[in-house]
Amino acid sequence: MKLHTFTLSLSTAALLVACGGDTNTAKEAAKDTAKKVATAANTQGGDIRIVGSSTVYPFSTKVAQEFKNKTGYNVVVESTGSGGGHKLFCAGNGMDTPDVTNSSRRQKKSEFDLCGDNGVNNIVEVKIGFDGIVVANAIDSANINMSLKDVYMAFAKMVPTSDTDCTMIPNPATKWTDINPALPNYTIEAYGPPPTSGTRDAFVEIAMEGGAKTIPCMADMREADKKAFATLAHTVREDGKWIDAGENDNALVQTLVNTPTAVGVFGYSFLAQNEDKIKGAEIDGVAPEFENIAAGDYDISRSLYFYIKADHFDKTPGLREFAMEFLSDAAAGEGGYLEEIGLVPLPEAERQTFVANVRNGIGYSQ
Repeated sequence: MKLHTFTLSLSTAALLVACGGDTNTAKEAAKDTAKKVATAANTQGGDIRIVGSSTVYPFSTKVAQEFKNKTGYNVVVESTGSGGGHKLFCAGNGMDTPDVTNSSRRQKKSEFDLCGDNGVNNIVEVKIGFDGIVVANAIDSANINMSLKDVYMAFAKMVPTSDTDCTMIPNPATKWTDINPALPNYTIEAYGPPPTSGTRDAFVEIAMEGGAKTIPCMADMREADKKAFATLAHTVREDGKWIDAGENDNALVQTLVNTPTAVGVFGYSFLAQNEDKIKGAEIDGVAPEFENIAAGDYDISRSLYFYIKADHFDKTPGLREFAMEFLSDAAAGEGGYLEEIGLVPLPEAERQTFVANVRNGIGYSQ
């Protein structure tokens, strides 16, 4: 019924043009009608509801704003962290559960299985682009150039006695110079994402594990006992040098401004949006810049995703159209409005694969 009303209204507007009516008036009438019908449908079907990653949040809210301006559909986006988002998303398939969850890492097998256990069986996986994870500090503070090994030795709970002796001890480093004399003579004070965050997951997997593998005795440990190695490589120190900063990256930026000797760990997009306040550390001599992330030259980079319940496409008005807007040339394409706020676009052919999956409601499996 809603669709027929919409079509009839557009046809009426078109008829006005054909009969010599004011073209601009007719176009505006059609646009207003489309928005009213979309709003009415949205009211009956409920808002499009999105949860998940704080890193993907600014991209998702930007698309939501653009989409509402074009269609009138209301999109509610909540920043719960990737882990929290998957938990909410996988709680069930009812209309009281989220339609979409954003994620700054790929959905874990355990999360995929939880979805299946709760009847969420047709999930469309969408990769939207790339992001770097930065270690940043205040714009007027010291420049930092650190290696992946420095990252591990700064933030790991347990570290080896030496490069060749993997007798593990509680991390004794209190200053950056304890790790590397070339680093600033500041007390280590790092504000980073909590355990529920996909940024935290990616950081420990890519940066800390990557650093641990450069230590000879830990590389040997990895060959002998991968599980023991992973546990040590992924466990962040708990002695106050690393402070879980929550999921509000904008607040974290302000913390760095107010604490010039501190560093923060978050997604590149927040660096790109706050370059007048903060700067990113070089990792092994490579700066966290758009071109370096796109080329794969920056070591701490990852893919960003969102996941959709395909069963909700026919139940939540505007859901498929929202996803298509997210993946459109205007949004996620090269030079699109998401690139302007820090998203590194996918190669065109790869993006079109996800466009087809959304259009056809093709679920994925693990």
